Amino acid sequence: MKWYGKLYIGILIAVLYIPILFLMFYSFNSAGNMIHFEHFTLAHYLSLFNNDRLLSVIFNTIAVALLAAAIATVIGTMGAIALYHLRNKKLKISLLTLNNVLMVSSDVVIGASFLIMFTAIGHFTGLGLGFITVLISHIAFCIPIVVIIVLPKLYEMNAHTLDAARDLGATELQMLNKVMLPHLFPAILGGFFMALTYSLDDFTVSFFVTGNGFSVLSVEVYAMARKGISMEINAISTILFITIIIGILGYYLIQKIIKRNKALKQVTQQ
Repeated sequence: MKWYGKLYIGILIAVLYIPILFLMFYSFNSAGNMIHFEHFTLAHYLSLFNNDRLLSVIFNTIAVALLAAAIATVIGTMGAIALYHLRNKKLKISLLTLNNVLMVSSDVVIGASFLIMFTAIGHFTGLGLGFITVLISHIAFCIPIVVIIVLPKLYEMNAHTLDAARDLGATELQMLNKVMLPHLFPAILGGFFMALTYSLDDFTVSFFVTGNGFSVLSVEVYAMARKGISMEINAISTILFITIIIGILGYYLIQKIIKRNKALKQVTQQ
């Protein structure tokens, strides 16, 4: 890579990460502001962990993200497999287009659409905005992400492997469990982590569909920020950033272990 390419990447990384590091640094500031640093303190973190409402919101956020990512991963994986086996090309292209539309649509449009839908449903059923509406919304916008990640891995698979499994008498369920899912596991894992990240990161859709005293962290931080700068926001952001970094490192570690085990298996078979 040329020196100017390295310089560009360095500047890009600096622009992206310096504000985050700046925010993290001042989360330990005893002055309680981001103007000047007095001395190191953990008071803002202690205040955060003593704030029952914030802890409840953090728990809500994690619960929604994990449930939405898990359900979306199952539905998205099954949807990708269904698309892969679909023989009608026009229908396949139409479904993929609809899937991609959700990926590129404005979050405001999606959030407003869900709000209108849940309001209409609530008019007849009494369903109010809260945990269920947030969970359904997060599942809905996470499914296309999983489909996009899993589907290419399916097309990388050797079709003759499935034919061989059928010739050996494997049922469709056995092919799914013994052939397809092991091959798709890295993509499924990647789809789960991407869905989890999108759910944790989402603000706009959540802003439209929260209610009845239920809130997620992005909406809560927005409400806190409107009242004024609080170092608890810095503390929350620091914890989230470190958690995400640990999750990403864990994902790459799992990927490395999978590749190593696959390589060992191939050597053993030879």
